[in-house]
Amino acid sequence: MAGCFFHAYNLFYFVRMDTKLTLRLKKKTIERGKTFAKKRKTSLSKMIENYLDKITTVSVDEEAITPLVKSLSGVLKNVPIGYKNEYADFLGKKYK
Repeated sequence: MAGCFFHAYNLFYFVRMDTKLTLRLKKKTIERGKTFAKKRKTSLSKMIENYLDKITTVSVDEEAITPLVKSLSGVLKNVPIGYKNEYADFLGKKYK
């Protein structure tokens, strides 16, 4: 299917290349998938395409994590849960 659209005096053409894919799935899984898709007014093929697009596209959140933030990730993993109460007590005494 080919199409075109006009934007800011520029003409852009896009071509959608559909390719057939055969999957082997349990019959029950396919039936549940079709029912799920029908309730959402879409096709099972479109749902699978959207799913694959989502899991294979790098999200903005992943790109936004800097090396410094990654290195700090998990630093407080072994800190006891009561530290929040201790810190609240500290702040209470500090600002009395």
